[in-house]
Amino acid sequence: MSAERYKQGLRMLAAVDGETGIGVVETLARSFPVFARYVVEFPFGDIYSRGGLGLRERELATVAALCALGNALPQLRVHVHAALHVGCKPAEVVEAVMQMAVYAGFPAALNGLSVVREVFEEKGIALPLD
Repeated sequence: MSAERYKQGLRMLAAVDGETGIGVVETLARSFPVFARYVVEFPFGDIYSRGGLGLRERELATVAALCALGNALPQLRVHVHAALHVGCKPAEVVEAVMQMAVYAGFPAALNGLSVVREVFEEKGIALPLD
């Protein structure tokens, strides 16, 4: 079961994050192989692989949650990239983060929008101005 769970997790990780995600896990595995395996098996092998939500919806929810946490900006950066990778429109990502001003406060939304701006600049994506 564990080997199949890991394989499923790798497939889903590649679908969500592409080669960048695989690289992150490989780097993590050099220092913390057990934890890297957990990252592949649980979130990607168990949760992302479930039905009920598509990858776009899962990534928008993840972006919102990481923004709301307020202490996970490196992970937010990864998942803004992932949201775009799975087909979320830039305006959808911005709206998900702006929504967090209501539920997590303006500081969380401002910090999240800063990450969004940086990722969009890296990717050459214009910021939606409305």
